Amino acid sequence: MTEIPITARIPPELEKELERYMKTEHLERSGAIRKLLYMSLQDWKEKYSLELLSEGKVTLLKAAEISGMDMWSFLEKVKKAKIHWVSDKIIETDLEAFK
Repeated sequence: MTEIPITARIPPELEKELERYMKTEHLERSGAIRKLLYMSLQDWKEKYSLELLSEGKVTLLKAAEISGMDMWSFLEKVKKAKIHWVSDKIIETDLEAFK
């Protein structure tokens, strides 16, 4: 995998936290930053997809895809977030089709 360089300026307090993380996780700086960035982006994708689902902008399957998770793992996140994702319209459509 080709990697690209990224530079960022951070305050000294954040650098101290990064160094503590590096020491705890036994990582060098670039590995620690990659890991933290990956975890943060994954967290953001999960929150964003839950938001889209709760607003009715996407289906459950699409939200799971956006989050980068399989449907069953994502459904557990939906349950924890107590998101009602089945609308009355969907239920009515299904009931009409069933008749």
